Amino acid sequence: MALPQSPCHSTLAARFHDSIDAIDAAAWDALAGEGNPFVSHAFLGGLERCGCIRPEWGWQPHHLTLHRADGSLAAAAPLYLKGNSHGEYVFDWNWAGAWERAGGAYYPKLLCAVPYSPVPGPRLLVGDAGDGVALRAALARAMRERAWSLGLSSVHANFLIEADLDGFDGEWLARFDWQYHWHNRDYGGFDDFLAALRHKKRKNIRQERATVAASGLDCTMQRADALDADELATVHALYLATFDEKGNHATLTLEFFRHLAAQFGEAMQLALARRAGQIVAMALFLRGGDTLYGRYWGSREQVPGLHFELCYYLGIDHAIARRLQRFEPGAQGRHKLARGFLPSRTRSRHAIAPPALRAAVAEALRHEAAALEHVGEELLAHSPYAHGDRAP
Repeated sequence: MALPQSPCHSTLAARFHDSIDAIDAAAWDALAGEGNPFVSHAFLGGLERCGCIRPEWGWQPHHLTLHRADGSLAAAAPLYLKGNSHGEYVFDWNWAGAWERAGGAYYPKLLCAVPYSPVPGPRLLVGDAGDGVALRAALARAMRERAWSLGLSSVHANFLIEADLDGFDGEWLARFDWQYHWHNRDYGGFDDFLAALRHKKRKNIRQERATVAASGLDCTMQRADALDADELATVHALYLATFDEKGNHATLTLEFFRHLAAQFGEAMQLALARRAGQIVAMALFLRGGDTLYGRYWGSREQVPGLHFELCYYLGIDHAIARRLQRFEPGAQGRHKLARGFLPSRTRSRHAIAPPALRAAVAEALRHEAAALEHVGEELLAHSPYAHGDRAP
């Protein structure tokens, strides 16, 4: 059911929805496009319907749509009221703690993002509209106005693509960080990729793959929808075990894994390690457009190099074979640099209402940005490629 409407400007009206199922799936997907599966109606709706998004976990859907005078959908954004900062991967715990120590209430806040998914992608969804720049600005303005009308401390937009940035005016503070992405240089096979690396890096990768091969495990990439119910349950159990080992709370249900397999077909791939036919380790991938996205991993066996084989090397093999242009294996992990993944900038925008908090955050971000620029320079200086290749 749609929440109360509010004006956006003279030609558009903003509506807020407590479920994405209140928004027509075809109309949403026409705005989201086909290049990024995480902003699809199927992915976001699956999170809600399969019990992954819950108020007690700090997530309450509050999706934004903009409508023209005739009622047609002009633009949209995935939006949530957040009672904490879990599952975001753009960390603002320090901001929250400082403001609460000063007597303020940081939560709830408003967040434009994809839950549990540190994946750059469109957040201001406008399709191929000729007035896309104006529509993105209208979405950003509507989010900020909604947050202020509700008396919230702040509104945030995480993992933005470059096309979205023009939608945010100077009232939004800019932030960035680094991820590690692999880029296809028209490689004919994995050996061509290895040939582009420095000798030491190439040797290390070959040794890691040889160790896994000698372990007796059978490692392959397979469509998720080709697994039977018991095998998919095993995959989910491995995902749960990884979170348990790290003392974290796993939020994705078996029902959601089944939903993804049914909805995404070939676009959902699993790198599987089997021993005597039984799955003992896995890594989960989604594909959108020309990009492969690595997401989750789990293993029952401690085999040296197995994590790299399933999470990175089989993904690179798959991307080369399918002529995909990019492989994004997930957040963090400087060890990815040695395995052919180069630093790529991720971007977020933050509007903060209390003047004192905004001033403090702006100063903190200024220092953070300077430090991160040095980090990026250092990372690129240690490119694993023989000719010092950099990301485009």
